[in-house]
Amino acid sequence: MTDSIVVTEGLTKRYGDNAAVDGVAMNVAPGEIYGFLGPNGAGKTTTLRMLVGLIRPTSGTATVLGRAPGDPAALRRIGVLIEGPGFYPYLCGRDNLRVLARYRGQTAAQVDAALDRVGLAGRADDAFRTYSLGMKQRLGVGAALLGDPDLLILDEPTNGLDPAGMAEMRELITGLAADGHTVLLSSHMLSEVQQICDRVGVISGGTLLTESTVAQLRGAASLSLRAEPLEVAFRAVRQVIGARGVLLTSGGIRVEAGARSAPEVARAVVAAGADLLELRVDEKSLEEVFFEMTGLEAVR
Repeated sequence: MTDSIVVTEGLTKRYGDNAAVDGVAMNVAPGEIYGFLGPNGAGKTTTLRMLVGLIRPTSGTATVLGRAPGDPAALRRIGVLIEGPGFYPYLCGRDNLRVLARYRGQTAAQVDAALDRVGLAGRADDAFRTYSLGMKQRLGVGAALLGDPDLLILDEPTNGLDPAGMAEMRELITGLAADGHTVLLSSHMLSEVQQICDRVGVISGGTLLTESTVAQLRGAASLSLRAEPLEVAFRAVRQVIGARGVLLTSGGIRVEAGARSAPEVARAVVAAGADLLELRVDEKSLEEVFFEMTGLEAVR
């Protein structure tokens, strides 16, 4: 991708004999929400810190907005929230952002615009210490938005939030992407990534296992159906789908076809005189794919 916003090749960070990040090659395209997905300790935050110049790689290369990590010209176009927001607890939200704005040569109007964008305009004059965790995270995103950056790098933006806070953050991130921002976010919350990301990179043990769209990772959907008499339904489905794509299982009939085949399958079963008891589309969740790839076990 020649026009990629972020490009890394063989990016590696070692601490002694331990490779925190090992040969990562990733590409983030303009305008997308890219999910950097992996369990805690996988190397996500270390990679992001290298991308913004907070730590130097042991080997490999990275470019961000066409420049080396930490380049001042690139940093002016990047908004960053890594490892949670850090603000003065006794200052209000507005004054906290004003402090940051002064360092960056930005105006009070830009502060107000950022507060409004993250939904904190009504609480901007309350002390930061009175904010809920979700409000603190939103103020952190507001700080990252100062100067209307082209690229937002957000490290675990939903970490610790309750379901309502997650929904608010999800809506905020998708809205920012719709406004033209490129968003690179790390997460171990697979359901959140599945809902909002265009593409994902899966990292485990410091190694990037794959980089793909969510749909490609999850694979094609299949159909499961129950009908009576089962033999009648089985013959009918084989006639419309083909023998290779239809399997008898302990639960009924499995059809290796996409969701678009569901109406055709239903009509065939009913037309053959069988009673259609259940027809559903089965798709692997991103969680299932992730645990298959990493060899980890889901916590139930």
